[in-house]
Amino acid sequence: MPTRVGGAGDNGAVPLYRDDAIVLRTQKLGEADRIVTLLTRENGKVRGVAKGVRRTSSRFGARLEPFMVVDVQLHVGRSLDTVTQVETIGPYARPICDDYGLYTAGAPMLEAADRLVDAEREPAVQQFWLLSGALRALAGRDHAPSLVLDSYLLRALSVAGWAPSFTDCARCGAPGPHHSFSVATGGAVCARCRPPGSPAPAPETFALLAALLTGDWAVADVADQRHRREASGLVAAYAQYYLERTLRSLRHVDRTVPVPAHRPDLEA
Repeated sequence: MPTRVGGAGDNGAVPLYRDDAIVLRTQKLGEADRIVTLLTRENGKVRGVAKGVRRTSSRFGARLEPFMVVDVQLHVGRSLDTVTQVETIGPYARPICDDYGLYTAGAPMLEAADRLVDAEREPAVQQFWLLSGALRALAGRDHAPSLVLDSYLLRALSVAGWAPSFTDCARCGAPGPHHSFSVATGGAVCARCRPPGSPAPAPETFALLAALLTGDWAVADVADQRHRREASGLVAAYAQYYLERTLRSLRHVDRTVPVPAHRPDLEA
């Protein structure tokens, strides 16, 4: 919540607050300013005006780019807050934006987070930590970009209340493994609950999906490319069904990118 900081003169206390934040998106405002949408750790989604950041002399313009994790101070406004201070926590924008494969995997993460945390100023601590960790793994080149993306989407949807099942039947709870998948039902389905036309993913694809959901990277990292593609298609369909709208950036994801060289300089 905002804390009041004493100010000089007759204006009295000025409502300021400080929080860790992830920059989700930006848009131009006037000639030199920018509106910044932030996912903060304690205050949920916040929109603020960063004044003068598009000038080359700006002290913190580069810190308010999408993918950056920052420590930010804002002044409470009527409709939009005003950014007054910014310090870098996770410098993820450059390594992600400089690599096409990383960027196309990262963009849907920011888009999904923006939609999953719909209301402004509603705390979403788990969503913040999930996205922060996913961006760290992506920029640090810990795993193949598409695997990081799919793992993030499954976990973020689970936190939002749409946890899929990849073992027991999503409808009746019958123990698996099962051979069919239904997006509308919530994942794996048994033969009795299987809706007509349900796809039948390979057993290895179900194993990969379960590994991505639980963070079992020992299994996920060695998955065959064919099963990765099949899993990605199911994750994309699942995400867009429960978000009730298309993630536009998903269509541009480069899923042929192998595991990049590790970046130890970005380890937390």
